[in-house]
Amino acid sequence: MDNQDSKNAAGAFARALAQSLGEELTKATGIVCPMEALDIPNLPTQKGSPVHFRLSVEGALNGECFIEFSEPQVLELMAQIMKEPVGALTDAHGEMLAKVIVSATKSLAASRPDEYGQLQFSVDRVAGLAFGGMFVIPLATPEGTPEIQALLYFGGQMLDTLSALASGPSTAKGEGETTVVAPHNLKLVMDVELNVSLRFGQRQLPLREVLELGSGSVIELDRMADEPVELYLDGKLIARGEAVVVDGNYGLRVTEIPRPIASYLTN
Repeated sequence: MDNQDSKNAAGAFARALAQSLGEELTKATGIVCPMEALDIPNLPTQKGSPVHFRLSVEGALNGECFIEFSEPQVLELMAQIMKEPVGALTDAHGEMLAKVIVSATKSLAASRPDEYGQLQFSVDRVAGLAFGGMFVIPLATPEGTPEIQALLYFGGQMLDTLSALASGPSTAKGEGETTVVAPHNLKLVMDVELNVSLRFGQRQLPLREVLELGSGSVIELDRMADEPVELYLDGKLIARGEAVVVDGNYGLRVTEIPRPIASYLTN
């Protein structure tokens, strides 16, 4: 899928998550606060220190996305949930909001099995993250309802698996594409050579910065140094692992295979 298709797939997921999050916030606060994913060119300015939650997902989707609230926003939500003023943000408040997000992810997984298959989410509060170059979608309540804003950031792996699900089963049409074969015929093509590639991360750069690249330039990717490297076959994630050196060449020690590799090659 091209970049726009990938963004469309992320937008559909963001709308589903926003709906579930709005429903859970309504239950927690007792105030109707439906949330929507916004399609706007300029992101709203978050006031105050950011409060981040990481959503890790496994199953038909794999990867991470991050929800960013502002500290004043979280304090206001906590006051509404606890029905009393909240002066300072504590770890207990963070855990309380994390539980709301967990409930939202469970609701999303239960309501969209035909679209996303079986999903398992884990949610934790994180700090000290930089989201340069990541694809982001604002979430907000509509006008006329209590104001709640958040930003949803997508990791590269999450975008890739969303795109793969949205594209449906592969068909081998063009040069270099992986051939899809019937399971009982797979043994007939065992000696066919396929191109695989490693991805350490990615980054979106404006044209100005691309033109300014030169010897010694450093590009920050969207992945932490200790995160696993990804192995791709025809643009589809098939494994994760650790980068190693083998006889002077880069290599990959596989540590995780999200789903049986044969499933990418059979219809």
